[in-house]
Amino acid sequence: MIPTQKLHNNTFPNESNEYRKARNRLLIAEINLRKQISTVNNLRKKLPSGGKLKKDYVFDELKNSKIRKIKFTDLFHDKKNSLIIYSMMYDPNWDEACPACTSILDGLDGSAPHVNVRTNFVVVSKAPIQKLEMWRKKRGWNNLRLLSSFNNSYNKDYLAEDSKGEQLPALNVFQKRPGGIFHFFNTELAYVSPEKGQDPRHVDLIWPIWSLFDLTPEGRGRWFPENSYSRKKDT
Repeated sequence: MIPTQKLHNNTFPNESNEYRKARNRLLIAEINLRKQISTVNNLRKKLPSGGKLKKDYVFDELKNSKIRKIKFTDLFHDKKNSLIIYSMMYDPNWDEACPACTSILDGLDGSAPHVNVRTNFVVVSKAPIQKLEMWRKKRGWNNLRLLSSFNNSYNKDYLAEDSKGEQLPALNVFQKRPGGIFHFFNTELAYVSPEKGQDPRHVDLIWPIWSLFDLTPEGRGRWFPENSYSRKKDT
């Protein structure tokens, strides 16, 4: 139901009463969605401590062209007690990383300096570190910290790899507490069968292209990102 009072006093050139009524209905839905997002965020913040970190995983990292070993416990810096890990799908046998994960990380590369001011953020992949570095250079990533889990079981333990060894997209959050490091959150919506006509949407909120497409009359459709696009000349 549209409220009798105006939601705001702005209008656009030549808009009709029909448009304004429909837009107000949508605006009310947007207000409710904003409230729902806040509700979900508050529920997440109130989660009790999850399970203690299974082991102090050792990752491979390339530093000054040399491979070094980095422990999970050493990923927490500057008294920042939260760690976000995005698991990029990149099987050791693949020539290229997952296009969807690549699309996400193309955007997060620019955001990473801002994110790291408040929290710790790294990207983990099963591909060997040399392969990750080649992909970084190809994509022009300058700000993402890439780690390889090629020699540990992190992916399998935290649901970024299934029982057959196939790689899965996942985002996990860990929290450093007085008693150790504990798991806090995983984008588990990916593992729940979506309703008819719905995509998993487990990482939509960190993948802004969908939000842009949703603002258009065409919507997101059945489009899927690619690692490269060929552009045909206009005829």
